Amino acid sequence: MTFHRHRRAGFGALVIASFVMGFSGPIHAQQKAALAADAIAGKVTGAHGPEAGVWVIAETTDLPTKYAKMVVTNDQGQFVIPQLPAAKYKIWSRGYGLVDSDKQDVVPGKTIDLTAKPAPSAAAAAEYYPGMYWYSMLKIPAASEFPGSDKNPNGIPAGMDSQATWIDSIKNSCQSCHALGSQNIRSPHVAELGEFKNSEDMWERRVQSGQAMNNMALTLGRLGPNRAYKMFADWTDRVAKGEIPFDKPERPKGVERNVVITSWEWGKPGIYLHDEVSTDKRNPTVNANGLIYGSPEESSDFVPVLDPVHNTTKLIKHPFIDPQTPSAADDPMAPSVFWGDKPIWDGHTSIHNPMMDEKGRVWFTARLRRAPNPASCKEGSDLPSAQVAPLKESARQTSFYDPKTEKWTLIDTCFNTHHLVFDNKGTLWFSQGQPYSGVVGWLNVKQFEATSDAMKSQGWTPTVVNVSGTGKREAFVNADQPTDPAKDKWVKAAFYGVMPSPKGDVIWGQAMGPGFSRIAQPALLIRMIPGSDPTKTAVSEIFQSPEGTFGSRGVDVDSNGVAWTVLSSGHLASFDRSKCKEPLSGPNAATGKQCFEGWTLYRMPGPQFKGIDDKGSANHGYYIWVDVYNTLGLGKDVPIAMANGSESLLALVDGKFVDIRIPYPLGFFSKNADGRIDDPNGGWKGRALWTTSGTRAYFHSEGGKDSLPKVFKVQMRPDPLAD
Repeated sequence: MTFHRHRRAGFGALVIASFVMGFSGPIHAQQKAALAADAIAGKVTGAHGPEAGVWVIAETTDLPTKYAKMVVTNDQGQFVIPQLPAAKYKIWSRGYGLVDSDKQDVVPGKTIDLTAKPAPSAAAAAEYYPGMYWYSMLKIPAASEFPGSDKNPNGIPAGMDSQATWIDSIKNSCQSCHALGSQNIRSPHVAELGEFKNSEDMWERRVQSGQAMNNMALTLGRLGPNRAYKMFADWTDRVAKGEIPFDKPERPKGVERNVVITSWEWGKPGIYLHDEVSTDKRNPTVNANGLIYGSPEESSDFVPVLDPVHNTTKLIKHPFIDPQTPSAADDPMAPSVFWGDKPIWDGHTSIHNPMMDEKGRVWFTARLRRAPNPASCKEGSDLPSAQVAPLKESARQTSFYDPKTEKWTLIDTCFNTHHLVFDNKGTLWFSQGQPYSGVVGWLNVKQFEATSDAMKSQGWTPTVVNVSGTGKREAFVNADQPTDPAKDKWVKAAFYGVMPSPKGDVIWGQAMGPGFSRIAQPALLIRMIPGSDPTKTAVSEIFQSPEGTFGSRGVDVDSNGVAWTVLSSGHLASFDRSKCKEPLSGPNAATGKQCFEGWTLYRMPGPQFKGIDDKGSANHGYYIWVDVYNTLGLGKDVPIAMANGSESLLALVDGKFVDIRIPYPLGFFSKNADGRIDDPNGGWKGRALWTTSGTRAYFHSEGGKDSLPKVFKVQMRPDPLAD
């Protein structure tokens, strides 16, 4: 195991100099001569001179959907906002240590001056900090309060075995759905909620609001409701009394100042987004300049679509098979201070994750029917997979939309679906979401296209680990049976994240730990070797992260076959199977306590909860994406964490973090990303990373309920003044 500690981003040779960056003469004369007609340029100046490393934001409502573009100033406070559609813009500056400047009206082709406003107090400055600086103020129960028990005087129940599991729960069951440190969570609307004896009672009522009530109740039950309310109440009481974060962020430096961020609103009121897709993950030139598609999960049956060329959006309704398919509108809830007793989510299809194929068709994991499976999936079926591992239920299936014909194809699956991704042979692999089933599913797309037979075109296999050490799958014991050294073992390690290796030899997966799964099983990385007949030949290797780390979430694989993940202990991590020194067999093969030497850990920047191991961070990453094709411009095989704790995209370049903060709206929260190349010869303008706001409660973000979710295009230019 290798451990890298990062408290602050460092960039060294990554800083790219521009011929204009050192210019110290009159900026307007210099920029006006060369300024493109579709750009806005200028300078941000404060009381002590140029303001370096602050954001400049231009926003307009003149286009068919609300549009904004953001850049960062250079050392001299200069900026250029490039490639703006013709419109009237409001423009202002934002930066750490400041409050927002006055907004000016401007059109492209102009050069302006912005006057920075210093924050009048530390509290005013802190209002612009990323959420993790606020939620790191939570007083996590001391290690001595664990493990929980039915008679624990601290109110921590049995099953909550450790402080790590508590933190994993806070991050992967609370922060993973909404921005925990956002202003609307740290400063509750108490008067609108009602009158309460104390803040603990207020929190008990608060978490009943809205259609996520059941999920929040499950998490609180695991934490111990009274102990959890005590922690959250203490936090919001201290904030109400004026306490502010004990740490503060740094302004963007080096290549972080080269970023250009574009955003569009999409969707409809009440909708939230889980993911987006812009291209084929295997070939980022597919769908060049084309439409972007989103997945609204529980909130809607309507897929939002953005045309980034014409700045227009639309909605496409996803159909379902069974008219009795349940709807989120029927979920229990207490009234919300934002929406009252109106159920704003009405999704039947639970559209979780989109993926695009080489033809530009958009595939989704989506619910098409009620959960009970047909007989062909169950015991007694003649399907080979059902004979090995019969399945009684599937909560979500799959579909695809063909933009050329505007037709939907609905495909029933026996296995549950969560994430989906194509391998380099065209097979579509699925994750399950939760680890319970212990199976991995796939669809032979070519066979389905030839036959339209969903049942015969799909398959699934149990996650069997090679305890016997023979190198191939042998007879195995079930997960609830003791390990037998002479046999292999089926482990309940169905994938949450899934990613075929670009090398084409294995399928990598990742299973969630107790903070998300709510079962007493650690998070795992899984390397599955399918073999010639995966239903019968697939064998898996499982790996726990090193002691002191926990909470793997998401997986991607670089072109060398190295797997990457993010950990709720506050790390970005890689795992290189080629570094394993000992045979991967015997009892440890069934627990994952093996090959710790394969891990390399990188501490995410940001504060840690007080009293918690400082080798970790309060920062949180929802998922990870590896930029295999250098679509962002930071290099080939750069891993990028969706660090919604720091409201940023956290890229690891040559072992150092590049922290790409999305400054507007406050509360940026991403769950996944992909990268597209629109013009291979177009330099930085021809390529970009795409992502979307993924919080379930976007109305907690800046702008409130009157705004809509946003899709973001992120680009890296050669210097902060390139237009």
